[in-house]
Amino acid sequence: MSRVSKVFPHLSKNDLKEKIKKASSFWIRQKWQVIYSCMVEPRTAKEIAQQIGISVPTVHKVISQYNRQGARAIETNGSGGRRNCYLSLKAEKEFLETFFARAARGQIPTIKEIKLSYEQKIGKKVHKTTIYRLLDRHKWRKIVPRSNHPKSKETEQLEFKKAHRLR
Repeated sequence: MSRVSKVFPHLSKNDLKEKIKKASSFWIRQKWQVIYSCMVEPRTAKEIAQQIGISVPTVHKVISQYNRQGARAIETNGSGGRRNCYLSLKAEKEFLETFFARAARGQIPTIKEIKLSYEQKIGKKVHKTTIYRLLDRHKWRKIVPRSNHPKSKETEQLEFKKAHRLR
């Protein structure tokens, strides 16, 4: 026999009805319906999922979040977004302004310079891909080809040129 889903009484039944009526989106309304359904008539997660039209894992997740965090767990902005960022978009833009100004004068900053400055600003080491993503987010990336291959040998190139010179 499956376990009956139960929720902690963070809010009263009337408060839950109001939350359902005033929900800002369909997804938040569904979450409130799960909580209300569990409070009014405790049943298994499978039965609640069938009634509301969502998956069983979603019912478990919503109930678990509500029991741990209360109402603020339900009224989120949804999935996605920048939850693990070091700086806000505005702060990133301000940080990059100095490098953009230098680039406009013809002094192209390197990733290494930007990375060191960024690490100094946030007080933490970051991988260079963090900087590439930062620049990509702000629509700024200049790829410059290498002037020569790092393993090339100038003497061998000169010999090749002499041997294959057009006549």
